[in-house]
Parts: sequence; C-alpha cells; structure tokens
Amino acid sequence: MTITNRKVEEYAFLRGLYEDGYFPDHVVDKGREILLRLCERVEAERPADLPALYVLTHAATEEFNALEAEFEAAGSEIETVAREEIAEDFWFVATAYGFADADHEELIATREW
Repeated sequence: MTITNRKVEEYAFLRGLYEDGYFPDHVVDKGREILLRLCERVEAERPADLPALYVLTHAATEEFNALEAEFEAAGSEIETVAREEIAEDFWFVATAYGFADADHEELIATREW
C-alpha cells in the first residue's frame, strides 16, 4: 500500500537514531518500516476513535519490543535516546492522522523498552 498522507511522506522517521552512530542503520531501518506499516494500517483501517488507534499503535509497539533483541545483537539497545525518538514518532503518526488528543503514554503502553 502506498501512503497518501503528505506529512507522513515527507517525514524522516527515527532521524535522530540514524544520526547517532550507536544505533546500527540496518536495525533502525526495521524500526522505520514498523512505523511506515503503522501508517499504512491507519490509512487502510481508518480508526474512528482513540481506542481503535491504540489497538494499532500497541501492535506496532509490540514489533519494537521484538526488535530490541536485534539492537542488542548489533551492540546497541533501545535506551533513553531511542525511547524518546520512537515515542516522538508515534506521537507524530497520531497527530498526522488527526489524533492530536492521543495520550503520549497510551500510544506505546505495551512497550518493554
């Protein structure tokens, strides 16, 4: 599926992680793919309210939970800088699709990082 939201098309997901050599690009690429799939799901399913959006963001958060092992295998981890960057990008997705009243913490409530 092609993303049609102009804001999302132009957004540099996980930019801070790409700029920091501590985070391996090949693993950050997988995180970026998770966020893009989240956007595709939001566009395809068009959640009607926040609880429906949270179902989608929680599923994407679970994917990041699984990605933690790949960060560790590459000599990195989802630590403070990464947590903030990832959380910020989840917030960006919520606002880009009209959910400015989404709870920052609830978007990633299922996180283990």
